[in-house]
Amino acid sequence: MVIIMLQYKIKFDDIEWESPVEGGRYKKYIHENKQVRLVEYSKEMPPHWCEKGHYGMILEGEMEIEYQNEKIIYGKGDGVFIPDGAEHKHRGRVLTESVKVIFVEDV
Repeated sequence: MVIIMLQYKIKFDDIEWESPVEGGRYKKYIHENKQVRLVEYSKEMPPHWCEKGHYGMILEGEMEIEYQNEKIIYGKGDGVFIPDGAEHKHRGRVLTESVKVIFVEDV
């Protein structure tokens, strides 16, 4: 896979989609110990618990993220700040046809 980056600019249009699970796909750029992912979720994504941290913003659509003790609805323009760890485990559910999110994560 060839990843195109101009100085200080990631060209997501030139990066291929990866689909690790049904209903979810992403494009990623990795530099040193950080990655930037453009993620798209659809209603077909099966519910699953995740303990990985996510930091980003909802670009399009609406989703609900369930935590151990609460559920929060996120929409366009909302920031997402979920630290790593079992105490922050979460699972998402798409409320619109699809959701696009940008995440900056540790590798």
